[in-house]
Amino acid sequence: QVQLVESGGGLVQAGGSLRLSCVASRDIFSINYIGWYRQAPGKQRELVAGITRRGSTTCADSVKGRFTISRDNAKNTVYLQMKSLKPEDTAVYYCYAQVLPNDYWGQGTQVTVSS
Repeated sequence: QVQLVESGGGLVQAGGSLRLSCVASRDIFSINYIGWYRQAPGKQRELVAGITRRGSTTCADSVKGRFTISRDNAKNTVYLQMKSLKPEDTAVYYCYAQVLPNDYWGQGTQVTVSS
């Protein structure tokens, strides 16, 4: 089992930056996969970026070159650095962890980008 706590969301103008944090309640090396998802009003939840236990990363095409996922093993924390934010990035951002055979979600953090 793992608890995930996100933070770092807020209101920012287009072109601005935010860094989201996801703190896990256990050693992140014991977690197969940690990802950031987002859900905008009226839309399905979508993968933004993810990182495997071995450190391999993936990123959605819509955020490539703007968002970066990273981790601090000592702090059991995964970050999502977001730059050049656009209004269409507005959503609730969720941290996700896969600890086989289960999936875990954080409570979400709101990101609002004004034009």
